[in-house]
Amino acid sequence: MSERGGWQQHREAVDRLSASYAAIPAGAPVRLAKKTSNLFRPRSAVDAPGLDVSGLTGVIEVDPQTRTAEVQGMCTYEDLVDATLPHGLIPLVVPQLRTITLGGAVTGLGIESTSFRNGLPHESVLEMDVFTGAGEVVTTRPGEDLFDTFPNSYGSLGYATRLRIELEAVPSYVALHHLRFDDAEVLAKTIAAIVESGVHEGIRVDGIDGVAFAPGEYYLTLATWSEQPVVDGRTVEPSDYTGQQIFYRSIQQRAEAGAGSDLLTMYDYLWRWDTDWFWCSGAFGVQNPAVRRLWPRRWRRSDVYHKLIGLDRRVGLADWLDRRAGRPLRERVIQDVEVPVGRLPEFLDWFDREVGMRPVWLCPLVARGDWPTYPLEPGASYVNVGFWGTVHVGPEAPEGPRNRAIEAEVHRLGGHKSLYSEAFYDRETFDRLYDGANLAAVKRRHDPDDRLTSLYDKAVKRR
Repeated sequence: MSERGGWQQHREAVDRLSASYAAIPAGAPVRLAKKTSNLFRPRSAVDAPGLDVSGLTGVIEVDPQTRTAEVQGMCTYEDLVDATLPHGLIPLVVPQLRTITLGGAVTGLGIESTSFRNGLPHESVLEMDVFTGAGEVVTTRPGEDLFDTFPNSYGSLGYATRLRIELEAVPSYVALHHLRFDDAEVLAKTIAAIVESGVHEGIRVDGIDGVAFAPGEYYLTLATWSEQPVVDGRTVEPSDYTGQQIFYRSIQQRAEAGAGSDLLTMYDYLWRWDTDWFWCSGAFGVQNPAVRRLWPRRWRRSDVYHKLIGLDRRVGLADWLDRRAGRPLRERVIQDVEVPVGRLPEFLDWFDREVGMRPVWLCPLVARGDWPTYPLEPGASYVNVGFWGTVHVGPEAPEGPRNRAIEAEVHRLGGHKSLYSEAFYDRETFDRLYDGANLAAVKRRHDPDDRLTSLYDKAVKRR
C-alpha cells in the first residue's frame, strides 16, 4: 500500500467490511471470512458469510520522525517489517513467524527476544480502531475498557482494523553469542540477571531467547544490535540460514566448536526461526540435506508447514501410519506458557519427566502493564516456554492428558498459558484465570446482541 493513497484505501476497506457485516443475517454469528489461521485449535468448516477483511492487510504509513506506524489489522509482520526496515525501524516486538498478523498478535499474544525489555506487542500500541460485534468502528486507547481488555480476547470483543504502534530504531546487523548451561538453576539466575541489568559480562543485550535441547543442555542466545558486521572484535560475513544451514542446529554446533558467536543481518535475525518453523520442518524431511536441496526455498516457510499440518489433520495420515506401525496414538502438544523465572527449573524438570518433548523454546518477558485478561505481574520476570509437537500416549490421546497436566502444572507454579491452541479448563477455572467477569461485561457493552463468539467458546468448547 502506498503511503499517499493509504488512508483512502483504508477507508474504502473499512466500508467494505461494514457492508459485509450488514449482509450477515440479523442474529447470525459474526466471524472473519478468512481461510488461513495461525491458531492450533480445532475448527469446523462454516459456510455462512463472514466479514470481508481482504482490504485490511497493509501498512497505511510509516512516520520516521515520531517512530510510529499506522497499520491495518490483518497486515502480516512480514509486510510490516518490509515497510519499516527501510527506514531503519522495526516494531518493538516482532513475533518469530512471518505470517502472524499485527491484529492477531494484539488480540492474541505475541512474543519474541525483545520482550524482556519491550513487553508484548499490544504494549506498544498507542491507539486502535476495533470493529465490534455491534458493527461499529470504535477508536480506543490505553486506559479505556475495550483497549485494556482486548489483549488475549481472540476476536471475542471485535477485530482491530487499524493500529498505531511504536517503532524502534535498529542498525543493519545483529551479533549473537550462544551460552551453554548444564544447570537449569544457573540458567534461570542468568536470565534474571540479564533481564534486570540489560547486559552480560559488560556487553549490552538487545534480545535474548534460548533453547532447552535436553536435560542438562540449555542455551541462551544473546543478541546485540550492531552498526558494523563485527563479532568479538572481528569483521565477519553474516550467516545465512535460509539455505542448507539450519539456525537452531547452529546454536549447538557453534557452541561445541568453541566459537559460540554468530552474525546475522537484522532482517535475517527477525526471521531466523521462520525458515524451519523453529525445528518443526524436520517432520516433513526438510532438514535432510538431500530433501532440502530439492525443496524450493520459497516453500521453506512456517505458513507452508502449517498448511501441511492442517492437511494431515484433515486426512489423518500420521495417525494412519502410527496404527499401521503399531505405535500408540499421538497427542498433539502445541503450547506456549509463561512461568516465573524462578520457577523455570522446576517446570523444566517436571516437563522432562511427564511430557518428555524436546527441544523447547525459552523466551524471557516482562509485562509493562497490567492486562486483566492475561494477568501477568507488571515488572516481574517470566519465561515463555514453547513446545510444539506430538507425544505417543495411546487411546486416551483425544482427551488431552498431557495438555491437561501442563495446564495444571503451569498454574500451580504461578504462570499462565496462551490460548492459541487447545485448552481444557472448566468454565469456573477459565473465568478465574482470564478475568471472565470483566471480559463478559466489556463484551456486553460492545456486543450487546452477542454476535461474536465468546472467548471461552473459542478457546475451550469443541465445535
